[in-house]
Amino acid sequence: MKNEIKQDKLGLAHWMQQVVVECQRASLDFSADSVHDLRVALRRVRSLAAVLQCVDPHPAWKRMRRAGKVVFAALGELRDVQVMIQWVQELFPPDEATAIAVLGFISGREVVLKREAAAALAEFDQEEWAKWSELLPSRALPIAECKVILDHLALEHWIHAHELHRRALQNRSRTSYHNLRIGIKKLRYMIENFLPDLNQDFGKELKHFQDVLGEIHDLDVLWAAAIEINKFPDIKAKIAWRDLIDRQRGERIAKYRARMVGANSLWRVWRARLPDGEYLERGSLERLKMWASFLDPEFQNSSRVSRLALQLYDGLVGNGTFKTNANLPGRTLLEAAAVMRDVGRVKRERKHQKSSYKLIRKLDLPLGWREKDLEMAALIARYHRGAL
Repeated sequence: MKNEIKQDKLGLAHWMQQVVVECQRASLDFSADSVHDLRVALRRVRSLAAVLQCVDPHPAWKRMRRAGKVVFAALGELRDVQVMIQWVQELFPPDEATAIAVLGFISGREVVLKREAAAALAEFDQEEWAKWSELLPSRALPIAECKVILDHLALEHWIHAHELHRRALQNRSRTSYHNLRIGIKKLRYMIENFLPDLNQDFGKELKHFQDVLGEIHDLDVLWAAAIEINKFPDIKAKIAWRDLIDRQRGERIAKYRARMVGANSLWRVWRARLPDGEYLERGSLERLKMWASFLDPEFQNSSRVSRLALQLYDGLVGNGTFKTNANLPGRTLLEAAAVMRDVGRVKRERKHQKSSYKLIRKLDLPLGWREKDLEMAALIARYHRGAL
């Protein structure tokens, strides 16, 4: 029963409903907890929508994410101020002169930001949000039930987050560590909501290092604000603040590096659980098929044509007419092109193959594919009919 309750608190439908709940709670007083919870709900919804939007091209995904972003951004500085208040109270004695001055300044700023947040929340169209809450979770169902696609998307998130990890180690800037935190957070949300087995194995570790990087960001924001406010009574007080914040920050960076760098890095552990080889190739293909199914009004017919085309291809390879490609097999290109051939019907019926070509060329490059592979698939779809 406990696991069932937990599952009810996951997924797009739950978090879209939670946004409405948290909007009402935050509007009462914009307390630190309510602002945090609303931003978490919005962030989760937008992250999940970004995953699903990769496969489902319905325009409502983009409109919903944009609406959520407006509220999320309006609460951003307010959340930073509230976190800074907590850090100052935790790190410094209540009678410390600089702490008193900084708290006075940011508390005043909090009052102004609460008014701005209230205005942004008043403009949030909850009726439109309710319509999206009915439409989008139902469109997400076929994607959420296809594990090979979800594994493929999880690997994409891992690759993106790992690249941010590499950049953070290389330049060690405030921005790079902040971006790394966001990358890990998106990977965590992806796994937590769509891949429960992986979440059980390393969801807690993802959450832990997301929090560690979050504290690094908080300390960076606090120091930047202290410099901007510039209420230090003397240089000695300024150095004391800098040293304390640097020490706290350094401890957290060391904690991150201890588990995330080297031969036993958790990055390697996580990667080992994600797709590779033929399973990765299959994930790319299934993702393209799912995308096509949302656009092609006669997708079942395109699937039948695809099966017939593959039978012909296999026969021609068998008698030596065709040779296979060592990079991306021609069979894969043919299958992808066949199922995507009629996606252009969503734009127009007459000469829809031209629209199909354009839509396919606009796709993000699937993992394992090269630009010329996608171009070839688009060309096959473009010239599947008409004069030679």
